[in-house]
Amino acid sequence: MNSFSGRRRPTAAVLISLAVATGVTACGSGSGSSGSEGADGKTYTVWDPYPQFAKGSAWTNLLDKCGTQAGVKVKRTAFDTSDLTNKALLAAQQGNSPDLLIVDNPVVSTLAEAGVLTTTDDNKLEVQDRPQPPCGRPVGGKTYGTPIGANTLALYYNKKVLKEAAVDVASVKDWASLTAALEKVKKAGKKGITFSAIGTEEGSFQFLPWFWGAGAKLTQLDSAQGESALSLWKGWVKSGVAPNSVLNNTQTTSWQEFATGEYAFAENGTWQLAGAKKAGLDYGVLPIPGASGGSAAAPTGGEFVTLPVQDDTGRYTTSQKLATCLTSTQNLYDTDTTLSYVAPTTEVQDKQVAANAELKPWVDAVKAAKGRTSDDLGTKYPKISEQMWKAVQSALSGSKSPKDAMADAQSAVK
Repeated sequence: MNSFSGRRRPTAAVLISLAVATGVTACGSGSGSSGSEGADGKTYTVWDPYPQFAKGSAWTNLLDKCGTQAGVKVKRTAFDTSDLTNKALLAAQQGNSPDLLIVDNPVVSTLAEAGVLTTTDDNKLEVQDRPQPPCGRPVGGKTYGTPIGANTLALYYNKKVLKEAAVDVASVKDWASLTAALEKVKKAGKKGITFSAIGTEEGSFQFLPWFWGAGAKLTQLDSAQGESALSLWKGWVKSGVAPNSVLNNTQTTSWQEFATGEYAFAENGTWQLAGAKKAGLDYGVLPIPGASGGSAAAPTGGEFVTLPVQDDTGRYTTSQKLATCLTSTQNLYDTDTTLSYVAPTTEVQDKQVAANAELKPWVDAVKAAKGRTSDDLGTKYPKISEQMWKAVQSALSGSKSPKDAMADAQSAVK
């Protein structure tokens, strides 16, 4: 695999500009310490965005298992996702990239454009029969990683709260009926809906189903449809059916609010299923409704396993073994069950649903989800997303009207 040896290392200027434009992912929180490449040749480094999994967890045990099978020791470091992207860009410039890098799917485009990643033509990672979001093919039709799993968003609802408010969840079919349900819940003395509107990619990720559900497009943030989606959220906060805390809520803290049992609804993802069981909630899941009915397209979340460019090309063979171990059909079930993800292959999805019927609506939701870099946005997406979350922050805080916030966001993108 000596074809990598002639690649030029990305310049610091390119990496810094890309790092500024790159946001954070759908899931994962916390922080981790940085790692370094094993000097003895028998230690392989893996960077991932799963700081919620400590040593001894099913995820780290799986990494160790894959290392043992490859005859090496795995040194794993977990980062908050935004920190992971920046660390990966700078490590590439310094010639100190990890052997395996697990990153949120839109970040693949950014890293590939910066010359950080090897292509699947070169690294031989399996991509056949695995649905690839457009960001998996960011440059010249080439792929740069293989999906480890997918997730998306839906509405969790608390059956007890809705019953006490005399709300039939079957009546929730569009924005008007959802808002009516939230008002009934509030009138009954309970709390309505919680979500994440924080000024990071998490905020954009959570806003997108409403944005797309209104018929808006990322190429025109200031459309009447985009404004209506922001007005919906603004109206909820203003009327008190959504808390002011959404401005600072990550998806984790938003979930913690729902886990108190006081909220009727929470917008969140597959990865919270274990938390729902732990909280002992009597809950259900329904698709996020579109403005006029039907199900809104929710964004595709989930990570790709990638192999960064290395100065020592002899490391690729073992790195490929580790990546294949994590993403093979045999191990994907364990991997995605551990991460609370929907598998990227139909075969494993069917196995997941057979073992846990609660995953059926999530499998359906992932199949209907939309890639954040769809419409050939590629590396333009992080820049658009940043202006979108800034618009959400401005409108919900009251510093701008939804119309002005979206108009300013579109101007900034141009």
